[in-house]
Amino acid sequence: MPLIFWRVRDNHPVTLKIHIDDSAPPYEQVRAQISEQARSGVLPVGYRLPTVRGLAESLGLAANTVAKAYRALESDGVIETRGRNGTYVAAAGSAAERELASAAQSYVERARRLGLTEADALAAVRDALRAAYGEG
Repeated sequence: MPLIFWRVRDNHPVTLKIHIDDSAPPYEQVRAQISEQARSGVLPVGYRLPTVRGLAESLGLAANTVAKAYRALESDGVIETRGRNGTYVAAAGSAAERELASAAQSYVERARRLGLTEADALAAVRDALRAAYGEG
């Protein structure tokens, strides 16, 4: 289980843990952990992330694995790459919220076209959330 940590504001440690025996692929583990830490504020907006190569070496992963995680994070609006200046935590909570609201609106429109009741649509979302987050 490779583990890396670095320090951010107030010398607070940030950790990433990759569980090789986990069913989630390593790139998804990196993506999920950075995303959660950015959204919770552990990684503050504007914080410069390690380079792809540097993080890959620290975690014992292939550079392409970390690059895939960074691409997904950028697509999600969690981070932004500024060319040779590096990769930073983006002020993207609002962008993520806009994307989520758009996806929710599309879902509602589709549920109505299918003739589902509000209760049926909510039940389907709850089931999907339980499946995705393992809660329930």
